[in-house]
Amino acid sequence: MLTDIQIAQMCKMKPINQIASELGIKDEELELYGKYKAKLTDALWERVKDRPDGKLVLVTAINPTPAGEGKTTTTVGLGQAMAKIGKKAIIALREPSLGPVMGIKGGAAGGGYSQVVPMEDINLHFTGDMHAITAANNLLSAAIDNHIQQGNELGIDPRQIIWKRAMDMNDRALRNIVVGLGGKANGTPREDGFLITVASEIMAILCLSTGIMDLKERLGKIIIGYTYDGEPVSARDLKVNGAMALLLKDAIKPNLVQTLENTPALMHGGPFANIAHGCNSIIATRLGLKLADYCITEAGFGADLGAEKFLNIKCRYAGLKPDAVVLVATIRALKYNGGVKKEMLAIPDLNALEKGFVNLEKHIENIRKFKVPVIVAINHFSTDSDEETNFIKKKCESLNVEVAFSDVFSKGGEGGRELAEKLVKLIENQKTDFRYLYDTNLSINQKIEIIAKEIYGARGVVYLPAAEKAIKKIESLNMDKLPICMAKTQYSLSDNPSLLGRPEGFDITVREIKLSAGAGFIVAITGDIMTMPGLPKVPAAEKIDIDETGIITGLF
Repeated sequence: MLTDIQIAQMCKMKPINQIASELGIKDEELELYGKYKAKLTDALWERVKDRPDGKLVLVTAINPTPAGEGKTTTTVGLGQAMAKIGKKAIIALREPSLGPVMGIKGGAAGGGYSQVVPMEDINLHFTGDMHAITAANNLLSAAIDNHIQQGNELGIDPRQIIWKRAMDMNDRALRNIVVGLGGKANGTPREDGFLITVASEIMAILCLSTGIMDLKERLGKIIIGYTYDGEPVSARDLKVNGAMALLLKDAIKPNLVQTLENTPALMHGGPFANIAHGCNSIIATRLGLKLADYCITEAGFGADLGAEKFLNIKCRYAGLKPDAVVLVATIRALKYNGGVKKEMLAIPDLNALEKGFVNLEKHIENIRKFKVPVIVAINHFSTDSDEETNFIKKKCESLNVEVAFSDVFSKGGEGGRELAEKLVKLIENQKTDFRYLYDTNLSINQKIEIIAKEIYGARGVVYLPAAEKAIKKIESLNMDKLPICMAKTQYSLSDNPSLLGRPEGFDITVREIKLSAGAGFIVAITGDIMTMPGLPKVPAAEKIDIDETGIITGLF
């Protein structure tokens, strides 16, 4: 079979103004980035904001495995399949980060015959949003060190600066660094570090803002550290939130692209779900709901991370009510959860499938706690046996959950017809009664424990001394009534990546608590989760190349 990039390069893309026109978007409401990419202006939102919303569909998955679940591929394929059955749909995705593109995970534009294009642009610099966020983040870092160098009028304690620099690349050597070396003219020496851009609070702020003025207000609330007296210091105190907003004036506008089958796609924002909140922007999702009858969006990694944060954080701030959730799984991944090694997953194994099915079962239970209709989408592979397929059907039937098998990777939208038809029927027959999992007025500990016990299935939560101290500090600032953003491994329901399936009798260990006052949530960091990933032994970058004619190879 052709590689993803070969398939994408054969695609007959429509000019983006034609895609926009089919959505009823006027030329003057577009800012073109070449022939096939555009940003959508505020004028478009002002024109359509009073329209009734379409149906909101969230695509999520079981815990990811090396076998791959194909969540983005399913999202793209489902959007294409909706067009096949005569429905007006738009998909709303996150933008890829260069770190995973050059590292191990790959891009975020789907795969096979269900991709978003132009995939080379999307997986590289796209419209520059990541670079703008990086620049805004590092402007704030520069302002902090300059303020201290120029007399430190605010009395910032260099030992209590919590704001870190950022770059959109995996680079473990930058996790912990010392800045300000080289003598008095070069600043005050202090410990610092880098986050990957998608873990920056500015990324979260961009995705949770409702407009440029809300963005500027939120940027001003960022707490960069504390004074010698223990008082918080904000970006507004440093008087740079206006300049930061200026750097983001274009980045806050959603990007319009298309799928291989010319279905419209909004791609905007890109926070990871294991270290951030894992959802595309509120602005793009709201706009998608006004432009089509169905807006299909996704949340990162498994439902224990991305979906939980979409439902408890994004929906809360955006006032969204999802109409259905699509839960993606593969028979291969379920067998992996049942203990089968990656190289043996193509061999039929009903016992392992039954053992691993508990992971899918737990995610179904979790979605139902939010009172939203759920449908299971099995991403079909040629190695799936009839016995395994029938087992999944019977198990889902016993749980009273609809299941559809899709093959959008190799067949595009045509391979998602069953899923699209069953999804439409589900939305028509079952009304959402969406509710949040917790009340934000509960204590920080109570909110964390509800997520740990209800979503992960933990026995309890253990707080390390640094986390307990941070909780007391946040409570003293009266900032404790915010949603919780859990930073946790994506590979397990627990905080131990090696515990597959549906682990029981475990505790979640919270080692750090961080206040993201601008984004409007509290981050609880568990296990060995890193906010700056490293490259693998053989990075994907070693296989990526470009020839003299400009043809790119190796990009998946």
